[in-house]
Amino acid sequence: MSPTKKSTNNQPAVADALNALLADSFALYLKTKNYHWHVQGPRFRELHLLFDEQATQIFATTDLIAERVRKNGARTLQSIGDIGRHQSIRDDDAAGADAEAMIRTLADDNKILLGQLKEVKAAAEAGGDIATSGLVDAWADETQQRIWFLEATLGY
Repeated sequence: MSPTKKSTNNQPAVADALNALLADSFALYLKTKNYHWHVQGPRFRELHLLFDEQATQIFATTDLIAERVRKNGARTLQSIGDIGRHQSIRDDDAAGADAEAMIRTLADDNKILLGQLKEVKAAAEAGGDIATSGLVDAWADETQQRIWFLEATLGY
């Protein structure tokens, strides 16, 4: 690399945005899985399967996000405590949430995740990290689809 070219392999802003996204992805994954395990009522089967499908999709992105952090020359999250310090999606430890509340909460949390994705996209583009920027497009599309499914389930 010539001395005048800026390296894009050490972008702290991109790595920080990715780590925040990773923390929220894990928080949303666990919340979605929690709802999958605990949903009850007349729509049990439909929601049980929907939540499991969405949790699987969210979890599938976590390794890719962490690898983008490492490719940007930074360390990624290392523990549940580290996730807790970085997440903006709130945990749900309440027992007995009804199905409609679960759906509404997941739609809102996916909107938070979409906001995180926009922050990663902006940081990646500002840092010249076109690989991360491109990956974010697919993750944003998946997130928008989850929001759509959840809101359609609520009748919005």
